[in-house]
Amino acid sequence: MKNPTTLSVLLLISSIHTVFTFQIPVSKSVAAASRLLSAPPAIEETSPSTKDEKESKLLSRDRYIATNRFTVRPNSQAKFEKRWADRSSRLASLEGFRYFHLMRRVALENEVNSGIDPLANIDEFGNYVSFTIWQEKKHFNAWRAGDAFKEAHGGTSLFAFVTTMVSSAMVLKGAPKPAFYDGLLHQSIVPDAIPETVDGWRSVEADGKKILPAECFVACNQFFVPPSNAVEFEQRWADRTSKLKECEGFVSFDLLRRDVKAKGHGIAPMGEEEPTYMSCTIWKDREAFNAWKNGNAFKEAHGEKKEGEEKAKMPLWSKPPVPVFYEGTLVISSPEGA
Repeated sequence: MKNPTTLSVLLLISSIHTVFTFQIPVSKSVAAASRLLSAPPAIEETSPSTKDEKESKLLSRDRYIATNRFTVRPNSQAKFEKRWADRSSRLASLEGFRYFHLMRRVALENEVNSGIDPLANIDEFGNYVSFTIWQEKKHFNAWRAGDAFKEAHGGTSLFAFVTTMVSSAMVLKGAPKPAFYDGLLHQSIVPDAIPETVDGWRSVEADGKKILPAECFVACNQFFVPPSNAVEFEQRWADRTSKLKECEGFVSFDLLRRDVKAKGHGIAPMGEEEPTYMSCTIWKDREAFNAWKNGNAFKEAHGEKKEGEEKAKMPLWSKPPVPVFYEGTLVISSPEGA
């Protein structure tokens, strides 16, 4: 009888199929497996100005956001973050790169850097998310098809690749789950300073025992909007008042629309339990988020009506929105910002 760790290693090597790793078909020869070290097919490009979108009046894409969701095993968070801190990557030097951070899920009532995941036993989509903003989808595809992708994900040799897979199985519960988004209504500020990088990646000391310090705070709201309501939902966001850029500590905002047309190696169809849209606001720290939440800018943006004004419109989602919060670490930014 194999122990749980051994089973996890075998499962991860045989079935992992995400955008950030390659699938090893264990029934094939080593030669066949080594061919998987070549880059996977690029995600099929679909222009935001195609005929269908023009006719439906969906908003045009401002950025392209690539994420990967990880379920990290209990007491393995620091080890997982160390793997990210120690990886080889040229991300910041690549054309079209705008912003990156690794996010760990938190609760507002917990202290900063508590390491407590409030949804550990509920949410199947992971307690960590890698989050990368690209200027255009073509820039993401170029990275994914190039050598920088393989270097960052242990694909320089078959041995390095298998070693990476085994290491992943020790800290992850199940395979990562990629999700890609069109970034709509993008807003960001030019940073006064950006974290220093070495050859395109952060140089951070990580001991694998303590989680990395929080470098930003991320507030998300998940929306479950049926396709029939998508146009009106986006228009409501486009029509709302936003003073985010005027708020102290604001970094970036995108309304994320799930790229359901994304195709490529290991990309699974979106399930009905997953949100079709998600608002994502990045703040310098939790204090900046709280100041915005308790201020007038929040009330204006969320339609608080004065006496005599039109009543709030009916919701367009199939179930209430779900707020989720994260601490971001290993922040990398272009000089222009996100």
